[in-house]
Amino acid sequence: MSHIPVTDAATGAGAEGHHPASQAAIRRTALAGMVGTTIEWYDFYIYGLAAALVFGTEFFPDFSPTAGTLAAFGTFAVGFVARPLGGVIFGHFGDRVGRRQALMLTLFLMGAATVVVGLLPGYQTIGLWAPVLLVTLRFLQGFAVGGEWGGAVTMVVESSPRDRRGFYGSLPQMGVPLGLVLSSTVFAVVSTLPDDDLLAWGWRVPFLLSVVLIGVGLFLRSRISETQAVARVRAAGRARKMPVMEAFRHHGKAIALTVGMYVSAGVPFYIVSVFVLSYGSSHLDISRGVLLTGMLIAAVAEGLAVPCFGALSDRWGRRPVFAGAAGFAAVLAFPFFWLLATGQTGPTWLAMLLALAVAHAGMYAPTAAMYAELFPADVRYTGTSVGYQLGGVVAGFVPLVAGALVGAADGASWPIASIWAGSALIGLVCVLVVRESRGCDLQPGPARDDTKSSRTPSAHVSMTAARPPGGSVPDQR
Repeated sequence: MSHIPVTDAATGAGAEGHHPASQAAIRRTALAGMVGTTIEWYDFYIYGLAAALVFGTEFFPDFSPTAGTLAAFGTFAVGFVARPLGGVIFGHFGDRVGRRQALMLTLFLMGAATVVVGLLPGYQTIGLWAPVLLVTLRFLQGFAVGGEWGGAVTMVVESSPRDRRGFYGSLPQMGVPLGLVLSSTVFAVVSTLPDDDLLAWGWRVPFLLSVVLIGVGLFLRSRISETQAVARVRAAGRARKMPVMEAFRHHGKAIALTVGMYVSAGVPFYIVSVFVLSYGSSHLDISRGVLLTGMLIAAVAEGLAVPCFGALSDRWGRRPVFAGAAGFAAVLAFPFFWLLATGQTGPTWLAMLLALAVAHAGMYAPTAAMYAELFPADVRYTGTSVGYQLGGVVAGFVPLVAGALVGAADGASWPIASIWAGSALIGLVCVLVVRESRGCDLQPGPARDDTKSSRTPSAHVSMTAARPPGGSVPDQR
């Protein structure tokens, strides 16, 4: 199978003068990225749903209901602690060896950990070993996801035409809502079981189904080729011995900004997709079925909205799309909980729809292309992964913090709404600092001596500042 060159959208030529990649090859790479991330996030989210609905009873039965739920959310947060480590390790091999090989391994590791969770005996059977093994498996899930996102979006963006990076890069982003759709659907089905059956065996079904999904994902990824960015890095003598050191030394500002932008999208997302399931049922008496159905509707809508926002970022730029959505997210924070507090089905579903399909989709869709465009090819996998996953550490602890704050406030929602609004404002500030990257050159620069100082990532992106209105950046080759 031939390599897939990055295409120059202005000329239709490959990035190195090769024949342009076929649309079929580009779509195949984008599809493999989307399916792979969908499966990975399905595996990641079924754990969150189980933590909200089942794990407190199954693995922490000696705790009070509130303490058990907090302990379950604590195991959920462990996966986020592991994500930066996964980003560093898989980013290292992805930048040095190749994106494709790293992505095959992340998918396999995630699937194996998920299936074992589905087979894990509960506390009543093996005692303290049950929560210990659960935490260990959650750590492995987070480790795998830490290397998945950066590799998937890097591979797709590097394989895309210059003027369609936002659209094609947003396709792997669809893995988040689509994974949520799959996980919510499966859990909605098993939640119809009597409580005794759900706790005895029903909750295990979503985890065991991962075997089939992982097989499909590995097959699709085996049919795509490595991007030529890796070969060009090697040819230019820019392969780094330690990509993570290079990324922090010369691109620390870009990493910090990507962390802030992720926080603005991730915090509201995990409040809605994880915390609200517990909060809505325990404090607002909203039925579990209403909450799961609302989540499903909102996730389907977001799956449709993400590529639209990605395409808009190709037309308007990454910054305007992200900034508009971040501003909307900040405004939505308190009204979201006011709608939820009505206890009625319609307002509850509307709140989830606005949060996921508008606020989160608008921020999340352009970040794939924007993150990839912030880093040069020799550290692109590492830089995007580390920035994204460090932001995930913050977002991943929000359900745990939210549960504690709401409990201390006697069920009041204002503390968590304030965190939501504040996180959105952080992202808004960060995206105003980032220079527009739409249409920038993804080529590796000339080889350099690692012992000497280097230009910062802002220089890599600042070429866009001179773009004529409505025009694209001239080719910097």
